[in-house]
Amino acid sequence: IVPIIDDHLILIQEYAVGLETYELGFPKGLIDAGETVNEAAVRELKEEVGFGAEHLTPLGKLTMAPSYFSSKMNIVVAEGLYPDKLEGDEPEPLIVHRWPLSDMLSLLEEPDFREARNVSALFMAREWLVKQGRLRY
Repeated sequence: IVPIIDDHLILIQEYAVGLETYELGFPKGLIDAGETVNEAAVRELKEEVGFGAEHLTPLGKLTMAPSYFSSKMNIVVAEGLYPDKLEGDEPEPLIVHRWPLSDMLSLLEEPDFREARNVSALFMAREWLVKQGRLRY
């Protein structure tokens, strides 16, 4: 989920057990049984960043290591954010960060923004914003 508010990306910093370090990235989560992609996206936003979303725009689907896994990840932009919090399943509080859209590619220089799904979502969102006329190359 790529949340945007006031010309800023909303990111979270959370503990990544596999790396035993904190990672910066976009909110994400599984789609529960019976949920649509949009319902899951809004629920995860509420759980992880304390916002609901009025508008969701699908950007596409990604696969992760399709030779080994069958899972697909939906990339959506969330806008029209409003405060709304649900209790999440994370073992510790997530740190929420705002990052200016005008400087979004500088995230690639951040040592804790390395997960391939986040990098892919960043570029997909950037291309979408350029097509919308909201961002320049």
